[in-house]
Amino acid sequence: MAIIYVDKKIYDVDPSDNLLQACLSVGINIPYFCWHPLLGSVGACRQCAITQYNNFEDNTGRLVMSCMTPVTNGAILSINNSESELFRSAIIELLLTNHPHDCPVCEEGGHCHLQDMTVMNKHSIRHYRFKKRTHKNQYLGSFIKHEMNRCITCYRCVRYYNDYADGIDFGVYGANNNIYFGRIEDGALENEHSGNLIELCPTGVFTDKTHSKRYNRKWDMQYAPGICNNCSVGCNISIGERYGEIRRIENRYHENINHYLICDLGRFGYLHYNLNTRPKQPVHHDKESTILNFKQAIELGVTFLKRYKRIIGIGSTRSSIENNFALQELVGEENFSNGMCEKEQNCSRLILNVLKNNDIYIPSLKEIESYDVILILGEDLTQTSPRVALAVRQAVKKKAQDIASLYGIPKWNVSPLKQVVEDHKNSLYIMHTHENKLDDVSEWSYFASIHEQINLASAIAYELDNTLPPVLNLNVFLKNQALLIANRLISSKKALIISGSHSFSSSIIQASINIAKAIKMHTLNHHVGLTFLTPSSNTLGAAVIGGMSIESALEKFKQEKADAIIFMEYDIYRFISEYECNFFLKNKEKIMTLDHQSTDTYKRSGLTFPVSNFTESSGTIINFEGRAQRFFQVYDPSFYDKNNSLFDSWKWLHFIKSKTNNVEVSWSILDDVINAYTKKYTILKKIQKKELDSNFRIHGQKIARSPIRSSGRTALRANIDIHESSQPKDLNTIFSFSMEGYNQPNKSVSHIPFAWFPGWNSPQALNKFQKKVGESLISGDSGTHIFKNNEKIIETYSKLIPRDFIEEKYWYIIPYYHIFGNEELTQYSSTIQENIPLEYALIGLLDGIELGLKKDSIVEFNCLNKDYRLSVRFSKHLNKKQIGLPIGRKGFPISLVGKKIKFLQEFIR
Repeated sequence: MAIIYVDKKIYDVDPSDNLLQACLSVGINIPYFCWHPLLGSVGACRQCAITQYNNFEDNTGRLVMSCMTPVTNGAILSINNSESELFRSAIIELLLTNHPHDCPVCEEGGHCHLQDMTVMNKHSIRHYRFKKRTHKNQYLGSFIKHEMNRCITCYRCVRYYNDYADGIDFGVYGANNNIYFGRIEDGALENEHSGNLIELCPTGVFTDKTHSKRYNRKWDMQYAPGICNNCSVGCNISIGERYGEIRRIENRYHENINHYLICDLGRFGYLHYNLNTRPKQPVHHDKESTILNFKQAIELGVTFLKRYKRIIGIGSTRSSIENNFALQELVGEENFSNGMCEKEQNCSRLILNVLKNNDIYIPSLKEIESYDVILILGEDLTQTSPRVALAVRQAVKKKAQDIASLYGIPKWNVSPLKQVVEDHKNSLYIMHTHENKLDDVSEWSYFASIHEQINLASAIAYELDNTLPPVLNLNVFLKNQALLIANRLISSKKALIISGSHSFSSSIIQASINIAKAIKMHTLNHHVGLTFLTPSSNTLGAAVIGGMSIESALEKFKQEKADAIIFMEYDIYRFISEYECNFFLKNKEKIMTLDHQSTDTYKRSGLTFPVSNFTESSGTIINFEGRAQRFFQVYDPSFYDKNNSLFDSWKWLHFIKSKTNNVEVSWSILDDVINAYTKKYTILKKIQKKELDSNFRIHGQKIARSPIRSSGRTALRANIDIHESSQPKDLNTIFSFSMEGYNQPNKSVSHIPFAWFPGWNSPQALNKFQKKVGESLISGDSGTHIFKNNEKIIETYSKLIPRDFIEEKYWYIIPYYHIFGNEELTQYSSTIQENIPLEYALIGLLDGIELGLKKDSIVEFNCLNKDYRLSVRFSKHLNKKQIGLPIGRKGFPISLVGKKIKFLQEFIR
């Protein structure tokens, strides 16, 4: 630690920091614009000026830019002296000469870092009286609104987009007083993390267009800490609500997961929560549809259970542990399915086994950035887990930081790092069926079928450990590449293997495990990490609960070993063919469904129960690294409409079970469910120990969901009743549905509903919740590692027999993914639908030439009793006789993966 003197006070600070970061970390406010803990320092805005003195006798000192000045032991500084204050006030006035001063109509108002810094500088009078420079704004797509006239040229946007996220369609143009940040021409931003511009920009240049459609100020929203449920990463988010609608989603800081950034799907993929078509009341579909009240619905649920003695319950990987457990308790373990198809379940079991029983390190998302050699097998990270892809990009660039540190260049000084990173990068190797967006930073990408990828992976494992079976059918080039990759993995400081179940191949996961084990078992003290990604937010949570596959469950029903089915937050049409779905659902009186979306399965069920979604409920999910995380209810839908019968799935199911068995209801709050499943599944006991229960208080108060400036509360229900209704009571969590409650940083609370601190209204307020700016929260990370620190067993290698190459006679279906259109629920959002590419068949260029296809050709084929006609898109690298389909979209069930097509031909119009 180093000692610095600031305005006659002594502080201990980190000597590796610059003065700005050091001062902010000890609670001293210094205005700034261009600096950001994620992006480092360039000294562009000159706003963070302070005075530094040579010694205690020096009364004059000199102005320095605190973001560009390293901490030195014994430094004597002043922030509040008149010279520093006058300089900073003049700088902000200069920056604002062309600013429109349109705070009352600006969507960033009340949420704006520029406003905060203007107030902090005590700047209130403008002397500039001439015509302001104006710019024409650009169309940047469905998600981001552009208002270039508000720009203060801090350069944060271009530094983030180009240098950090590796975007290529955004830049800075012009010179002097005519700087422009945008695209060469109008068009949607192409980077999967473009939405972070909204939070990184300190002004209102980039704002949330989805929020604009139903706009309100930050202080008029109710918030809760949530977990993004669009992939298995589990990014922490802050969800804002007004009038019973989700209005905005922002990043919620978590040091070891998403840090300051989330992907565009996580930020903008929320509008399906607001659909008017979603179910809100239970319905009995007999000869005619009858809307039921709560008591009638429970009675019919009881009748359903008594009528059918053998009932199968289909759980869901997109639902919480609590909901899946409640369904399992209702139907019994032997009749429970976690909803996964057999291929996905095989992958999940392998992954779960590694997490439970193998002494191989599972890194967090942030830790992925620290690895110097990474091997990716069978995953298109940018499309399926974009936040992981962004972390991999930072890992590739980390070599530049390591080289710079050897020469004494601090990590915050990004200008020299930018030059070094062009020539020095860490090694990334990719195996995939076709092109992906990480190829631009990979040292070598291998494009081949899954079986050939497995063979090459097995060859790498053999080069690492010669006791494994050799792969004899590789050509000389691939053998040399296998040896090269093996040597790079061994010579690295930290090696990481990334794979997952998006290819639905358990063998590619086995191959990944073998490589990691070979490194760990035969190289002493060498660090190796394993990362496995799964398709859904709670795949691992559902895997812990267990259950049969969806195929096994439906086979029971088909063979009349079961009489009826309960679907819980599950659309069967996403998993098996439409032909089979229609067969199973033809007797709708045997089907009961609980869901918060009006899925095809829900529409075809005889008895339907509307349930609360992720924003209306609280629960627990487990992410890819085995971290159990709590998400919290944002608002109570019954507050706005008493006719809503929206309850958590676990509540519906437990009430029906209790009424059927004629016993008292024993689960009244979420804590009761958690206590029940942690008794049954001891591996989940840590959730109960670590997470705060609903009785937790700070100074006798719950945590406030709304900022203290919240206004217009009396108008929330004015269209229903002019008398102000009392706020709902949240019995399940530590939060209150109100602005009354505790809202300051606290070492006991890692779940922060919203970023706000006196004087800090923008997302930059996060620095007040951190022990050190850019690092851990005062309270530490939220979430509980389920599998870490458990007793581990180093198992032997998985049996994996290399396969000879066989030229396929038929077309073999593989999946391809896009960030929009991959996840189930977000496909219901109209804004996301605008950004989903039209379905196409991905075909190798050589196959296209053989078939005589052109760019505008349409191919037709039949699979799973369905005729398909799709336009084609050609891949330079896809193997012959492989056809990529958009698995997971409507009409493209998971059961298509691995199927063979006998006849494929061009459709002649």
